Amino acid sequence: MHVWLNSRLLEDPAAPALPVSDHGLTVGDGVFEAVKVVDGRPFALTRHLERLQRSADGLGLPKPDLDAVRQGIGAVLEQEHLPLGRLRITFTGGVAPLGSGRGDGEPTLVVVADVLKPAVPEAEVVVVPWPRNERGVLAGVKTTSYAENVVALAHARERNASEAVFANLAGHLCEGTGSNVFYVVNGELRTPSLSSGCLAGISRGLLLEWYGGREVDEPVEVLQTADEVFLVSTTRDVQPVTRVDDRVLAVGPVTEECRQVWREREPQDVDP
Repeated sequence: MHVWLNSRLLEDPAAPALPVSDHGLTVGDGVFEAVKVVDGRPFALTRHLERLQRSADGLGLPKPDLDAVRQGIGAVLEQEHLPLGRLRITFTGGVAPLGSGRGDGEPTLVVVADVLKPAVPEAEVVVVPWPRNERGVLAGVKTTSYAENVVALAHARERNASEAVFANLAGHLCEGTGSNVFYVVNGELRTPSLSSGCLAGISRGLLLEWYGGREVDEPVEVLQTADEVFLVSTTRDVQPVTRVDDRVLAVGPVTEECRQVWREREPQDVDP
């Protein structure tokens, strides 16, 4: 692992680096991006940086210096060639009082590069009993406040599943803890719209461009009758779902087509 913090590369990534009063640590006042690294190069970086800016705007943070972000990415990737890796870009409110109010210090910017293990071929998911709030002020914003996801994922793993799926307050299918959900009904590929409160996933957007599909909001129970279900994310690409709660599913033809489209299109352009 290699770490770049506020314009400097850390000699010891495990050494203490952030002050205990950083607002990202104390109250989760921060945003982040996870970027796939393929053959030493970040994939879809422009889209990720655009979303980082949108997330910072949504949280009311200053605009991140994208030139500095790119400098940090270059610094950590120069340290080690990663055939398959992951960048974590974190941008927080910086040092602040020990409460919700922000301080007047500079924001904190951290870039981390590490090895990424290939995703398992298939996923098993459970629908958790806690809804996403599609009307919340941070709906669709990729913040560092992930405790809700931590609880949901632990709930899933207690039930021998690898991902948790949320409905929203309206009872519609929303998203996973770190993935967007696609499903097939009568041969038609569908995924929740952004108004459901789901994150505007980079992989979600690319698959809609490369393959197509309909954005529609339907009750979460559609997963109990859909012909096929799969997940997409930066670390999963297209990952078939073979179980939803107690329902077993086969990997269907549309899922296979989407997986093949991804395999063909990803190597064609590192920054689509």
